[in-house]
Amino acid sequence: MSDQRPHSTGEFESYYQGEAPPWDINRPQPALAAVADQWTGRFLDIGCGTGEHAMLAASRGLEAVGVDAAPTAIARAEHKARDRGLTVRFFVADVLEPSSIGERFDTAVDCGVFHVFDDDGRARYVRTLSEVLSPGGRVYLLCFSDRQPGDWGPRRVREEELRASFADGWRVESIKPAHLSVTFMPEGGIESWLATFTRLPVS
Repeated sequence: MSDQRPHSTGEFESYYQGEAPPWDINRPQPALAAVADQWTGRFLDIGCGTGEHAMLAASRGLEAVGVDAAPTAIARAEHKARDRGLTVRFFVADVLEPSSIGERFDTAVDCGVFHVFDDDGRARYVRTLSEVLSPGGRVYLLCFSDRQPGDWGPRRVREEELRASFADGWRVESIKPAHLSVTFMPEGGIESWLATFTRLPVS
């Protein structure tokens, strides 16, 4: 299978122009749904796609926001939220600049965003998370793991890479093996990491 990583905002948008992209399973990722009872306060679904995690947060009574670079994905998310009677605010925004909406959050979910970046992009992305999360806020991050065989799709992420990326200004709460469900692999899913990090107060 060829490399399926989108490399630009336009490519992310193109994935939503036809059938749903493989990561859009029309429900929350089971690994993230399993920790939803830990989500608190104001909630950000970063790289939200069609908004399943933001809608899960809203259904649990949280003030939820979703951001994604793909306008078609955001339009679908808004439509689904209306159909389900849920109040969620969705914005078209670069995931490296969600601070443009001018808000801070207590919880953020990243489902499949971190692993699309190269090393420089990852460092910038983590700085962005630091800007949008309040001190004490948590990010729940689901990404490809180096335990997944093959070289298709996003670059595999090693546990030590996650720890190094969040070494400055963050506390590692947990990094556990998990699975990321995709449409082309109905049984099991892709070997992944579910990592939880807490933003530390600025000293």
